[in-house]
Parts: sequence; C-alpha cells; structure tokens
Amino acid sequence: MSSQRSFSFELFPPRTPEATAKLPGVIRELAAVRPNYFSVTYGAGGSNQDGTYETLLTVVEHCGIEAAPHLTCVGSTRENIAALLQRYRDAGIRRIVALRGDLPATAMSPAAPGDFHYAIELVRFIRELHGDAFQIEVAAYPEMHPQASNPTADFERFREKVEAGADGALTQLFYNADAYFAFMERCAKAGITIPIMPGIMPITGFANTVRFCAGCGADLPRWVRLRLEELQNDKTALQDFGAEVVTRLCETLLRNGAPGLHFYTINQAGPTLRLWKNLDLPVGQ
Repeated sequence: MSSQRSFSFELFPPRTPEATAKLPGVIRELAAVRPNYFSVTYGAGGSNQDGTYETLLTVVEHCGIEAAPHLTCVGSTRENIAALLQRYRDAGIRRIVALRGDLPATAMSPAAPGDFHYAIELVRFIRELHGDAFQIEVAAYPEMHPQASNPTADFERFREKVEAGADGALTQLFYNADAYFAFMERCAKAGITIPIMPGIMPITGFANTVRFCAGCGADLPRWVRLRLEELQNDKTALQDFGAEVVTRLCETLLRNGAPGLHFYTINQAGPTLRLWKNLDLPVGQ
C-alpha cells in the first residue's frame, strides 16, 4: 500500500448478542487487506463508551491493526473525558476521532450539553492534557453540517478545529465528488493542509441509503435515487448498481488527489471488500 495514502475502516459497537458473535469474523475479513487503521464509533445507543472500548479490544485481539475510538463530548464532563483519554492511552491507543456527537432530540441549539459544547473544545482539551500523544482526527462536512447556519460558518468551525490541533479529518459520507473537491479548494485557499479523507458509504439498499443521506444532509443525486428505487426489490441488481456508482466515485476521488479513503462498513465486510477489489487497491502497507 502506498505510504502516501491512508485507507481505514469504520466499525460500530454491536448491539445484539448475534452481532457481537459475528464481529470478530468481520474484523478478520477486513483486516486481511491490511488497512491503516479501524475506527470505532461511540457506544451503542450513544449512552457510554463501554461498547467502544470492548470493540477496540476485539480489533486488537483479532488482527493487531491500529484502532481509533470515536470520542464524543455531548453531555460529558471534563473529568469523564480525562478518564477516558487516560484509559485509551494506557491501552496503547494513539489515535482519537474527536467529535461533538449527536445532540439529544430535545436540544434547542447546536451547542452540546455538558462541559464541552463543540468538538473544537474537545480537541483543545486533548492537546492540553496529552500534548502530541494522540493523533487527532476530526469531522469535515463537504456539503455542510445539517445543523450549521450556513456554509461559511460551518467552514469556520472546521478551520478552528484544525487550528486547535487536528492532525487529519474524515468527511461525512457523500456521493457527489464535486462537493469534496470544492471543499478541498476552499481548504487550500485558507491554508489548511491536513489530510482530509473522503468518507465512503457502500450502497447496499434503497431505504437505508436514503435514510443515511437524509440524516446527515448529504446529496443523493436524483439519477441514483431513482435507479435505486426502481431496483429496490432486486437485491442483486441494486447492489451491482450501487457498487458501480461508489466505485466510480472512489476512482474519481483517488485520481484527482484524495489522500485515501475512509470506509463506513456498517459492520459488514462484503460491500467494502467488493469496492476494494473493484478499485484494485493493494493489500498490505
């Protein structure tokens, strides 16, 4: 694998005994292509980090590849975050994905409840406590965060996270390559040079793809949506079409300078590995 590019896979803590039993096999399949690292999202239901920690240990146990927890600050105290950071550092974790996290349904503003209101405060806190001990990844939104007031304000929040000490960024999922390239041009003009990895979501169904896009404010091109709707009762044809669409997206991104790809696996090996094979990505670093 080229040292100039990074390829990573995202997992989430399983929510059922059946999913828990399945996860080690999924990890082994994905680990076979030797990604740079696995990231692990927040605990099941957004309630705590226990599920994240257990999943991290599963990754390390079954493949030995670097694992990076998502650390969200919604509703957290400085004391709790400090304890989590120390727990991760003691476990040998050296990369953190620092996020605000999803707000409670009753929230009346984009500021999170608790001691930290925005991800920038979390980034600063990590640097304050641990200096450069952690590689910090943050979120980027090429099509604007769904709760941002406008694109300029959203970009300013991203710039502030970079200035606070972010080493890299992972984007929200998108299916329009122009959105990523326009965002990168804006970063270049602002002097932002950290690697920004496109977030790639395989297309495996009509309803879930529409739901994912609606939830994060991502544009699903009309021609893709219409075709997925037409094929929704033919699983094989839909997944073939989805793989073609996302493969083409990835090829366009890599050909035009993207520093790598971050795959949202949804705890499934097959769809992501199909894209990996289609893209003829090398195995091993």
